[in-house]
Amino acid sequence: MKSFDEDAIRLKRIYRRPRRSDGVRILVDRLWPRGLSKEAAHIDHWMKDVAPSDDLRKWFAHDVTRWEAFRDSYRKELDANETEVPELQRLCREGTITLLFAARDETHNQAVVIRQWLIEHETDGKT
Repeated sequence: MKSFDEDAIRLKRIYRRPRRSDGVRILVDRLWPRGLSKEAAHIDHWMKDVAPSDDLRKWFAHDVTRWEAFRDSYRKELDANETEVPELQRLCREGTITLLFAARDETHNQAVVIRQWLIEHETDGKT
């Protein structure tokens, strides 16, 4: 099974300018970003179902004091996701991907958790 380079999994706010070096651009938000047209987003995939569940997203509400609990709960959701997570792993093996998110906090958001999860599960056999 082909593995991937963790540097090839990039994170970017969807509001930042797309670049050719982004590779495959994947929106990992459940809701469409405010004030952005689909044409301006330049996404290749919108993986709504890899995003945190509505209940978890609403509970977290980008409250940094809840970050650790959010991260732990979200990792469990990723572990249980048998549809989009394997597809995301496949895309990682094919080349550079950029996980796009709308959150202003670039350190405490679902894309950060997804990237770390993907790196840790690089060779777990899911395809």
